[in-house]
Amino acid sequence: MQLTFFADRLRRLVNDETGSITYRPHFLAEREAQRLFDRLRAEVEWHSGRRWMYEREVDVPRLTSHFRVEEGIPESLQAVLVRVREAEGVPFNSIGLNLYRDEKDSVAPHNDHLNEVAAGQPITLLSLGATRLMTIRSKARPRRVLDVELEPGSLLTMSYATQLHYDHGIPKQRRKVGPRMSVVFRVRP
Repeated sequence: MQLTFFADRLRRLVNDETGSITYRPHFLAEREAQRLFDRLRAEVEWHSGRRWMYEREVDVPRLTSHFRVEEGIPESLQAVLVRVREAEGVPFNSIGLNLYRDEKDSVAPHNDHLNEVAAGQPITLLSLGATRLMTIRSKARPRRVLDVELEPGSLLTMSYATQLHYDHGIPKQRRKVGPRMSVVFRVRP
């Protein structure tokens, strides 16, 4: 699959002692982003899950999948993994996928579990499908809230330090929203 990339227009959302968050709105061209979305949606084995939240077991409000790079990844992810590694200068070895089927699917504010990320390594999210809002909130005062519209083909990178200082989440929407996918690149220990 031929992918077209745009590395320009990098936006620094956070760049201080609390870490670094950058956003590239057009990392993948629109057509290539849609093609990748369609292929992954069809080819990946998606899983539903349950977890304990709010003192009860609930359905995870999205579908998920995960790949360790050394165990093999779908062909549709190979070219994009190479490009994300080059853009970030990071040897990502794990790819998590989240499929938000509609406006009702979400992920509560959280930070990644640092024991599941190699020390000092960033987390990078490639967004595909419909545009969705990501809310990023500082944990300490003064409270800082960043609302980022994650466009298809965009790349958001959060440094390791941001997981100590910020929570991030994809809230449910009131208006109709089509399906969205996040492809999450990590370096696992």
